[in-house]
Amino acid sequence: MAEPIIRTRGLTKRFGDFTAVDHLDLEVERGHIFAFLGANGSGKSTTIRMLIGILKPTEGEITVDGVDVIHTPRRVRDRIGYMGQKVSLYQGLSLRENVEFYAGLYGLAGAALEERWGALRDRFSLAEAERERPEDLPAGIRQRAGLALSTLHEPHLLFLDEPTAGVDVRSRDLFWELIQDEADRGVTVFVTTHFVEEVDYCDWVSFIDAGRLIANATPEALRERYSDGYRLTLELPAGRRAAAEAELVAAGARVVSQNGTLVAVARALGPDLRAVLARLGAGEGAVHVEQAPMTDIFRRMVAEAGAAR
Repeated sequence: MAEPIIRTRGLTKRFGDFTAVDHLDLEVERGHIFAFLGANGSGKSTTIRMLIGILKPTEGEITVDGVDVIHTPRRVRDRIGYMGQKVSLYQGLSLRENVEFYAGLYGLAGAALEERWGALRDRFSLAEAERERPEDLPAGIRQRAGLALSTLHEPHLLFLDEPTAGVDVRSRDLFWELIQDEADRGVTVFVTTHFVEEVDYCDWVSFIDAGRLIANATPEALRERYSDGYRLTLELPAGRRAAAEAELVAAGARVVSQNGTLVAVARALGPDLRAVLARLGAGEGAVHVEQAPMTDIFRRMVAEAGAAR
């Protein structure tokens, strides 16, 4: 099994008497989209600054893509791409001039630059914006340009800090399609977001609260633990409902209503239950599956963490 691309052990950062990050153990698998969430002041940004080597921990260990970040922080910066909430594009320069500036930092020039930027320009739909200045571009295009520039040197790992803040819903959806494309290419994406529903785009989720990790699992596992699961509504002919109820119960669901419309809840959608729903939804049947919003999961998680302190 491949080594995690990010691993921390006992990662801690104190500012005087205040502990911003408290003995954090993280592992991020290669090729995953990893969501790192927490409220303002939770220690999220402090953690990222330590991971990318611009803030030294008080104690603990960090390895990123095989590099000991604490002892050789400069080495890790060539291996990662970073995009913050405020896209790092220089105003007064055109997008193309920004590209040339950033390319120079990585020793990318000439034919190699033209080939690499040409591919990114097409994939991120930036041809019409190339001669424009960042301050004249809509927020969605600036975000796409920022992501393109963060991948210019083909890093193994992307850090995206609040990448969809300040853009409209359509631009957010498009941006997540581009993030998924990067993951499909083998790039690991470490993303923070205030839009908790975006967690469903991710393979793994870690929640930090008061500097401590309070949840570390897949979105599916978090729903199973912190919610009543899935709500299943089945519109079936009256003659099929009794048999359908028996099938649902046998597959692990709990029927909560049988008044004209069959309603059930399930902690998880396992293969047996999925097969039952597919059968019941065929023909005259209609099946609707609703999952608990990730915002509800987050609220319950933080409430439980607060009660335990």
